[in-house]
Amino acid sequence: MPKTPFETVNPDSKKLGTLSTLSIGLGGMVGGGIFAVTGLTIELTKQAAPLAFVIAGIVALLTSYSYLKLTLAYPGEGGTVDFLCRGFGTGLFTGAANILLLLSYVVLLAIYAYAFGSYGADLFPHESQNFLIHLLTSGVIIGLVGLNVLAAKLVIKSENVFNIIKMVLLVGFIIAGFLTPMDWTRLDPVGAVTPVALIAGSMLIFLNFEGFELIANASKDVADPRRSLPIAYIGGVLIVIVLYVLIVSVVLGHMSLEQVGANRDTALSAAGREVLGKTGYIAIVVAALMATSSAINATFFSTGRLAYVIAKTGQLPKEIERTIRNEHSEGAIICAALALIVANFIPLQAIATAGSAGFLLLFFFVNVASVRLAKETGARAWISGLAAFTTAGALGALCWKVAENPATRSHLVIVGAMIVASVLIEFLYRSATGRKISLRRHKAI
Repeated sequence: MPKTPFETVNPDSKKLGTLSTLSIGLGGMVGGGIFAVTGLTIELTKQAAPLAFVIAGIVALLTSYSYLKLTLAYPGEGGTVDFLCRGFGTGLFTGAANILLLLSYVVLLAIYAYAFGSYGADLFPHESQNFLIHLLTSGVIIGLVGLNVLAAKLVIKSENVFNIIKMVLLVGFIIAGFLTPMDWTRLDPVGAVTPVALIAGSMLIFLNFEGFELIANASKDVADPRRSLPIAYIGGVLIVIVLYVLIVSVVLGHMSLEQVGANRDTALSAAGREVLGKTGYIAIVVAALMATSSAINATFFSTGRLAYVIAKTGQLPKEIERTIRNEHSEGAIICAALALIVANFIPLQAIATAGSAGFLLLFFFVNVASVRLAKETGARAWISGLAAFTTAGALGALCWKVAENPATRSHLVIVGAMIVASVLIEFLYRSATGRKISLRRHKAI
């Protein structure tokens, strides 16, 4: 049987067990986002920040059901790209949506890199901090994309180590935080913000949950998918909701809103100092640097393969199908160049808005695709329909709240530019080359 555009044959690959499959989702979700936007979330939702993470998690949980059913029916490397093609056909709309997916990953890279720069620069005198943030932000993007090109196998092997250390430090932070006296009155969400502001703030952090979609790309290597995938998708999101709520509760319990505002970009390390002094501060900085580096590594690896899959299906130039040192690195290099621009010239809140809006829109499309394919996948159409409704409503609340504030209204221009660019790239490429999306069959698992 010929190899499909969504599959790669790797005879040396080992089948993934339940724990390994779950780790893919956890590693994708517990990345740089929680370090980057916790302070921003508390600024926007105040004492209701833990509830904001629950709301974002519920939206992710519903969407993970659609991904679960689609993955079981259409396993392979294609993931979201494949699901959109099957749900909406192979026209301009699908091609543009897949380009938007790639651009949304560029935004993720920028957020992770900015978080790395912020936590790294915090170790040095404040007089030089702004310069150091940009230096470290750019340096980590350039350094890690180079590492992905030159030593991809080393990157893959190091991911598990980074993830274990990161999780141990975060769990230690939570335990120490709850064992140390906290001001529980700071966790009262009643009257903190309006319902619309709470939902909008929740959706600004939605990018913290998007990593579960990476499970779909590894589905062909899962040993017992019928058992492992539900645990990885549903269980993974539930674990991350609990983890995030505990983390932000510790931050709020040990820091006033004014303190969080003064340390917005490095709120977790500031909370670490409040809990365990200098030791806690250093531990969280180390966790942040490891988590963001790990997230950037994994995202480069994913974007390289994603760009390859999109090119293989006829939506990007054939040149991106080529390999560098046996890895699909051209897409990662292009994404790195774009991420450098975004991370250095666009404010953090605007980046977070663009990233969350991009993934909410894409997940809305995936949920609708799940409804349309319910008879093939065996999904309960009403659950995927509810997921589509929540993602659409959440996206609307986010856009409305951003547009309401004159200081953030311009952030919607960036979101609009991403969508317009996706459509134009796909339209112009199709018009110039005449290539069409190719779609092959998969055997359900």
